[in-house]
Amino acid sequence: MTLPHPNTDQISLPIVLGVLGDPTRLAIVRYLASKEGVPLNCSRFLDLGSKTNLSYHLAKLREAGVTRAEVVGTNRMITLRRADLDARFPGLLDSVIAAAADDAALPAVGGHDIEASA
Repeated sequence: MTLPHPNTDQISLPIVLGVLGDPTRLAIVRYLASKEGVPLNCSRFLDLGSKTNLSYHLAKLREAGVTRAEVVGTNRMITLRRADLDARFPGLLDSVIAAAADDAALPAVGGHDIEASA
């Protein structure tokens, strides 16, 4: 089973910005950026809310082209689509992540495990 993802040229700036405007989704992106290139199981984000709520947020990120979700058995492995976002909107993701790095208002993912990407 494969999940639908927009092609790079289909990624829309207003949609990406709208998706990143939600604190939970921004916290997910910040965490994914700190684990750059490492596919993470969606259960890694369960401290952000219920499975239903988390599924909704992860779907919004995938549909906007911010993340990629791959089905591996019964798991969904999530990665950040940094290369696609950088190709479409150079510097946007780095700016958003840098601004979110020390934002105490964002929910924590993985507790002490969050590291700001340099």
